[in-house]
Amino acid sequence: MTTLGTPLSPSATRVMLLGAGELGKEVLIALQRLGVETIAVDRYDNAPGQQVAHHARTITMSDPAQLQALIEAEKPDLVVPEIEAIATPVLQALEAAGVVRVVPTARAARLTMDREGIRRLAAETLGLPTSPYRFCDSLAELQAAIDAGIGYPCIVKPVMSSSGKGQSKIDGPADVQTAWDCAMAGGRVGPGRIIVEGFIDFDYEITQLTVRARGADGQIETHFCDPIGHVQVSGDYVESWQPHPMTPAALAESRRIAKAVTDDLGQGHDGQPSGLGLYGVELFVKGDQVWFSEVSPRPHDTGMVTLITQWQNEFELHARAILGLPVSTSLKSPGASAVIYGGVDATGIVFDGVDDALRVPHSEIRLFGKPESFTKRRMGVALVFDADVEVARTQAKLAAGKVKPRRA
Repeated sequence: MTTLGTPLSPSATRVMLLGAGELGKEVLIALQRLGVETIAVDRYDNAPGQQVAHHARTITMSDPAQLQALIEAEKPDLVVPEIEAIATPVLQALEAAGVVRVVPTARAARLTMDREGIRRLAAETLGLPTSPYRFCDSLAELQAAIDAGIGYPCIVKPVMSSSGKGQSKIDGPADVQTAWDCAMAGGRVGPGRIIVEGFIDFDYEITQLTVRARGADGQIETHFCDPIGHVQVSGDYVESWQPHPMTPAALAESRRIAKAVTDDLGQGHDGQPSGLGLYGVELFVKGDQVWFSEVSPRPHDTGMVTLITQWQNEFELHARAILGLPVSTSLKSPGASAVIYGGVDATGIVFDGVDDALRVPHSEIRLFGKPESFTKRRMGVALVFDADVEVARTQAKLAAGKVKPRRA
């Protein structure tokens, strides 16, 4: 039986989110609806999640001393990483010492914070199908890897980056230097190691949201949401829809791969099954063939479409699962999402046209409240439901286009 306390009282169930962007904000809201006391941590003040949490804290989460001091001072029941740039060795040490429970596990946070850890786990430990790849520490190693079999075209990414930063496609020898420079500039922790991947001729890519939650008998069960199709530009999500049509064989293989990787990530430091929560597993699909790409042990940006398509969206699923509560991945309606970009580099921008956007049939708008806008920073999302997913896609893009960010 799960027992939940009362916020801001000695009985409170306290959850700390490390990362309080738009995804973390929705998790915090879902937790608060269940009476959880929330602590939102980010690297800058007034992050979206900090605006709704009971407590807001600003630290450098990649600094081990700052992170450990904050966790020991706040004494949360759960620590929930919502970004990758975190001092994960601290989380592993505190989890092993029994100081705190990390969601889904500290090991999962460590393995998925860089592409090398998760790719080696998937391909070399679990034997899952992936694109051919090499890890490189220099421009010369990159060129050698391409010449030795990766070939052209190929994709280069920093091992530590997010939202497509530092990612580029190499079509021929003339692009190698530019791609290397892009990866060095886009890495989350500055210049460093990269992964070069052979190009897969896939038909489409999906996100398979996968939930590990406790069943009525206390055992961990795996649940799957309907597959989410999406479009990415330079590695950054711009639209998504649910469900995405798949052959029965491809759907079964996608779920086999997703379960294999989440089962492994769900192993705790003591080797016992744990790892409750929602995972976003990214996959490439061609016909009945499926290749593993990446996994995030947390809600996924493409999964924002579930705010309008599922009875329990991905954030509610994550909140319920980590608290040991029952979950349902049932679809409410087909639907789609489309990103609203900042359009300008400015602080405290305003948004025109929200009324026009909401006149699009079956539409919703989420503005994230980020204090600073950049031209290509995600500042909001348009959501539309419709029985026809292609109609929903068209309408979501129409609604997003009606929102006009500008300087105040």
